Amino acid sequence: MHQNTIIGLGLAATGRPQYINIRSIQNAASPFKYHNFYQKGLNFITDAYQMGVRHFDTAPGYGIAEQLLLDWLSSKNDIPDLAISTKWGYTYTANFDPTAQQHEIKEHSLKKLEEQWTISKQLCPNLKIYQIHSATFETGVLENEAVLNRLFEIKQKYNLEIGLTTTGINQADVLKKAQNIKIQGQYLFTTFQVTFNIFDQSTFSICKNLISSNKKIIIKEALANGRVFPNQNYPYYRDTYQTLTALSKKYKVGIDAIALRFCIQAFSPYMVLSGASNIQHLRENLHALSFTLSQEDFIRLSKYRISPVDYWSERKQLSWN
Repeated sequence: MHQNTIIGLGLAATGRPQYINIRSIQNAASPFKYHNFYQKGLNFITDAYQMGVRHFDTAPGYGIAEQLLLDWLSSKNDIPDLAISTKWGYTYTANFDPTAQQHEIKEHSLKKLEEQWTISKQLCPNLKIYQIHSATFETGVLENEAVLNRLFEIKQKYNLEIGLTTTGINQADVLKKAQNIKIQGQYLFTTFQVTFNIFDQSTFSICKNLISSNKKIIIKEALANGRVFPNQNYPYYRDTYQTLTALSKKYKVGIDAIALRFCIQAFSPYMVLSGASNIQHLRENLHALSFTLSQEDFIRLSKYRISPVDYWSERKQLSWN
């Protein structure tokens, strides 16, 4: 398969065994074996690259995801066409324990930035984008001059793009604040990773504006943590599910490809991330590149948006699995 520049691979579900999602198949409980999990991750990255994926998005909060990429890269001579984005601000704490009460800790301090950058910078020269992981008003990170100045230093020294990821009901407000932050007369943030999908379209307008200003938009959670797939626990999405199923048959692809294609056509983002954790799901996701939704079908899907308050309230009820 030829390389693609639109669909990248997010490694959240590759570097740690639990992720906030809807599990469609309940696997029988079995003891966690680190070596098997590690090797599976390496193999998956290899398979994804061979299938044409050229951008991997990772983070220290994604368990061993950064280490997997570092080890994978160390076994290669040179991969100039590979681009990596990573983040700082979350620490993985579950230690691969599925019964852990807390899987991650968020901290947007200068100390945490320095600590995690020490590891992340080893991904250079393939590292292209360095992001604040889930920037919010609550942590005060967008007003922390020490942190912002340090990010600017990293940007200048390593020739990286500095970005941030957003989550929650006020994504658009965070983006509006971040886009205007300047250091030494230069805009600090040039990439923005946002949650956008059929249900949560609250960032549509601001993303269009950012793109018109030559900023890069990366879309995450395009499948709404699995909620785009028909689920009897969400009877109020019945019409949405009927439409997605019908379009799946019409275009001869899976519902996941329909949902990803919707995001691609919404405002031609720099990238849409697949959150697949196995090659079968990734292959299905990549089918989003094989067709184009008609204008009528796109408009039909765009009408299924819900309020950010409802979307994020529902997301909070999902469990780690």
